[in-house]
Amino acid sequence: MATESPRQLARRVKRTIFFMLVALTTVGFFGLIGPFLLTCFWGAVLAIIFFGVYRKLRVGFHGKDGLAAGITTLIVVLFFLVPLALLTLALVEQAIAVYNDIEAGAFNTEVIFDFVDENLPRVAAALSDFGVSTTDLRANLNEAVGQAGQYAANWALAFGGGLLNTLIQFTLVIYLLYFFLVDGWKIERALVHTIPMGDNRERTLFKRFAQVARATLKGTLIVAFVQGAIGGIMFAFLGIPAALLWGVAMMLLALLPVGGSAIIWVPAAIIMFIQGNITSGIIIVVVGSLIIGLVDNLLRPLLVGRDTQMPDYLVLISTLGGIAMFGLSGFVIGPTVAALFITVWEMMGRDYGGQRAVIEDSPNRAAAKAPVDDTPPEASVALDPPRR
Repeated sequence: MATESPRQLARRVKRTIFFMLVALTTVGFFGLIGPFLLTCFWGAVLAIIFFGVYRKLRVGFHGKDGLAAGITTLIVVLFFLVPLALLTLALVEQAIAVYNDIEAGAFNTEVIFDFVDENLPRVAAALSDFGVSTTDLRANLNEAVGQAGQYAANWALAFGGGLLNTLIQFTLVIYLLYFFLVDGWKIERALVHTIPMGDNRERTLFKRFAQVARATLKGTLIVAFVQGAIGGIMFAFLGIPAALLWGVAMMLLALLPVGGSAIIWVPAAIIMFIQGNITSGIIIVVVGSLIIGLVDNLLRPLLVGRDTQMPDYLVLISTLGGIAMFGLSGFVIGPTVAALFITVWEMMGRDYGGQRAVIEDSPNRAAAKAPVDDTPPEASVALDPPRR
C-alpha cells in the first residue's frame, strides 16, 4: 500500500477542513433562517408559478427586470393576497358568530338522535346490544360540538393576536418573490454549477421540483377553490348558517385526495333529511355527488396526477404526511418531497443499479461504458432565463 507524500497529506487535510467548514456554515445558516424556511419556500413556489408572466412582461418592457418583476408582484398582491386577506377576515367573523350561536344553544345538536329514537327504534336497540346508548352519544356529540365551537373561537382569537406576524410573513413572501423573479434563474444556475453531484442530476431535480410544485399548487388549489365555492354558494342558497365558514371548510378538506368536501356536505344532507327538509337534502346530494364530485374526479387527475407522474396512493400518503409535519403548507411540500424521493432513487437505479454493474464487470467495460453527458443545456429547466 503506497503511502501519501507530505504534499498529498496536506492537500487532503486542507480539503477535509474546508468541507467541514462548508458543512458547519451551512447548518448554521439554515438554523439561522429556520423560522423563515417556509416563507422562502412559498416565495420560490410563487416565483415558479408566475415566472411565465414575469418573462412576458420583461419582453414587453425590453428587458427591464425590476419593472417586470414589480408589476408581476403587484398582480400577485392585488389579485390573490388582497382577496385572501378579505376572505380570512370574513371567515374570522363567521367563526366567532358560530361560537356565539353554539353557546346560546341556537344549534340543535340532538336532532339526529331524536330521529333515531322516534323513527328507528331497531337501530337504538342494536346500539344498546353493543353497550352503546343514544344518551351517551348525545353527550359525546354535545361535547364534540362545544369543543369545535371553542376551537373555532380560539382560532379566530389566535389569528387576531398573530395578525402582525402574519402580515410580516406575507410581506417577506412578497419581498422574496420579487427577487426570486429577478434572480431566480441565476440562483438555480449557480447551484447547478456549485453542487458536486453532476449537473444533469441537479437540473433533473430542479425540474422535478418545479414541475411538482407547480402542478400541486395550481391543480390542488383550483380543485379545492372550485369545490369550496360551489359548496358555499349551495349552502348560502339553501339558507344554511355560516355558509362562508362551511365553504372554506370544504375547500380546506378538498386539499385531501380522499374524503374531501364530502366530509361536510354528506352530514349536512343527512341533517336536512332528518329535519324533513327533503328538497334541500336532495339538492345537497345531487350537487355534492354530481357537480362537486365531478370536479374532483375530472380536474384533480388532469391537473395534479398527470403532471406529478405519481400514483394516487403516493400522492395521498405524502399529502397527509406533509400536512401532519408542516401544516397547511404540507399539501405542496409532501408531494414535492415524494417526487424528489422517487427521482433520486430512479437516478441511483439508472447510474448504479444492476445494469451498470453488469457493464462495469464485463471484460470490455471500457468500450461498453457509455459516457455521462454533463454538458449544460442552453437554458435552465426550472426557470428559463428570460428572453429580451
